[in-house]
Amino acid sequence: MDRLRIDKWLWAARFFKTRSLAAEEIGKNRVQVNGDIAKASREVKAGDTVAMRMGPLTRTVTVRGLSGQRGPAPVAQQLYEETAESLAAQAAFREMRRAGIEPALAIEQGRPTKRDRRELDGAVRQHADWDNRWSASLPEDDDES
Repeated sequence: MDRLRIDKWLWAARFFKTRSLAAEEIGKNRVQVNGDIAKASREVKAGDTVAMRMGPLTRTVTVRGLSGQRGPAPVAQQLYEETAESLAAQAAFREMRRAGIEPALAIEQGRPTKRDRRELDGAVRQHADWDNRWSASLPEDDDES
């Protein structure tokens, strides 16, 4: 076997759990072979470069072998070799996520506690000016008589 469909190879190399998921990602133009956008029926051979956008990362691998069957992970890892740029991008992304701040810490003020809610309600009651509130009644004018 010297050529194999890209969707089948991606499934056999364990990039996607099912062949239909691989075909779906290919259909969304997230997979390129040798710089060209691939279709599910595109055939790959040893030496081709495959670029896949997986979330925020783009993984670039070189095809080393072909297999029409999905085997164990150690065998699947022998089907490709990841490029140095792709490995560096993954390491940089992992470091960025590790060093990033916790999103919950960015929230200065969240949902009020029961005590905060009571204080807010008390402040509203104290400042409510019920005598001067808006009314739909007509004003009383002495000039119209």
